[in-house]
Amino acid sequence: MELKQSLSTHLEAEKPLRRYGAVEETAWKTEGLGRNQLDIISMAETTMMPEEIELEMAKIQRLREVLVRRESELRFMMDDIQLCKDIMDLKQELQNLVAIPEKEKTKLQKQREDELIQKIHKLVQKRDFLVDDAEVERLRLPGREESGAPT
Repeated sequence: MELKQSLSTHLEAEKPLRRYGAVEETAWKTEGLGRNQLDIISMAETTMMPEEIELEMAKIQRLREVLVRRESELRFMMDDIQLCKDIMDLKQELQNLVAIPEKEKTKLQKQREDELIQKIHKLVQKRDFLVDDAEVERLRLPGREESGAPT
């Protein structure tokens, strides 16, 4: 009991401690620090001022926007490449069927020709929509020039 009273008397005698985040009480060493240094509160071992932190965060946000924009461009490019590859594969198969004289084609081969033409047509339409979407995305995202080059 005497120890509790001694501790509570000692704590009441000290000046109040500053609080930060989830830390209940933090003691600050103030010897040898100027007024500006006393205003810095940080969990990291750094002496960055709040203005410097804000500037760095703004730079990081701009970099994040550039990276998100680039990721989007690359995804469009990957989709475009895959669609072009699929179209070329179907065209090659169609070309092989077209090379067969019409009189020698089976009913199944004629049906396959029609299927291939329909598939190619759908993929070309899909690619056109993709290109349109990529252009809309390019114009929508900030920091892009008319030429489409990154800023």
